[in-house]
Amino acid sequence: MTAHVIADDAEALAVAASLAAEFRAGACARDAERRLPREELDRLSTSGLLAVTVPAEHGGADVSAPTLAEIFRLLASADASLSQIPQSHFAYVNVIRRQGTDEQRKFFFAELLAGRRFGNAQSEAGTKHVQDIRTRLHPGPAGSYVLDGVKHYSTGALFADWIPVLARAEDDKLHVAYVPSDAPGLTVIDDWDGLGQRTTASGTVRLEGVEVPADRVLPHHLTFAGPQLHGAVAQLLHAAIDAGIAGGALAEAAEFVRTKSRPWFESGAETAAEDPLLIQRFGELAIQVRASEALLRDAARAVDAAQADLTDDSAAEASIAVAAAKVSAAQAAVEVASALFEVSGTRSALNSLNLHRHWRDARTHTLHDPTRWKIQHIGRYVLNGTRPPRHGLL
Repeated sequence: MTAHVIADDAEALAVAASLAAEFRAGACARDAERRLPREELDRLSTSGLLAVTVPAEHGGADVSAPTLAEIFRLLASADASLSQIPQSHFAYVNVIRRQGTDEQRKFFFAELLAGRRFGNAQSEAGTKHVQDIRTRLHPGPAGSYVLDGVKHYSTGALFADWIPVLARAEDDKLHVAYVPSDAPGLTVIDDWDGLGQRTTASGTVRLEGVEVPADRVLPHHLTFAGPQLHGAVAQLLHAAIDAGIAGGALAEAAEFVRTKSRPWFESGAETAAEDPLLIQRFGELAIQVRASEALLRDAARAVDAAQADLTDDSAAEASIAVAAAKVSAAQAAVEVASALFEVSGTRSALNSLNLHRHWRDARTHTLHDPTRWKIQHIGRYVLNGTRPPRHGLL
């Protein structure tokens, strides 16, 4: 695969806007038919967008956090499934940036610039909680490792060139093993049947005696040994996806009301778009969307500020800003996607129109991690100055 190399933030945003417009056209049909977006992901890869966080010294654009967040917001406004697929890709690029050796960075950044994709094999089902990781890295021959375990919700793995696997070594410390998708003993199963984000292929990954060279394993536990932005960046992208879903749902609702809805007879309006109560409701929904987008931009700026001077205090500020953005965006996504039917009328509920994909995507994506705990950490920080924990979900 040959990929374009994006030069800077402005080009990255222009490419993202162009691809979003292209992907929007087929999003409804892909969701309805559960047609996996392989061609669209290839377009994403060859566009160079998946390499925009490669450091400049390795030939990448190294875009800002506000630019990266806006890329995801734009893509999610068009297709929430498609935008979710590379979220883990960028999270595991960050692991390489922070924990990779010079040789590991050189190798993997070249892979990214060539258009290679990272998936993920992180979460597990049936364990005590989400951080109870039971997949194991056993010592192998000549200093290598052997991986055994089962992963679920493995978004992007089916489409990946490399699958980062979160696992514990013999000392119980967390590592990330970067495994080629065709490695013997690795099986990716397309068994995702979620009500939303239908085309993410967030299924199962099985690892049975998968051999991994030592130079493909990174010590992820060190990421959390000091001030870190791993969680803040990962959550920023989740917030951007939610904000994009909210904006996309609002735009589709407005188009539907302008072109298909009828005014309520008591309004005296000639068209639904002139109905004063609908106008009022659209104003309320627009405020929610704008608020979520503003908090997203604010959080992204806080991430960049912390990156420039990373301390416990700056990392905490960034994490709290991102948490606030995530709470607002999650609420906006669910409410606006639901209100789409309220403002559009009975016809909008026709299954053939598939307008419910916005709500299904919002409801599914916002289950990723509970916003109630983010509100707890915000409250503790504001009231008592308690910094948020370094567990990677803030």
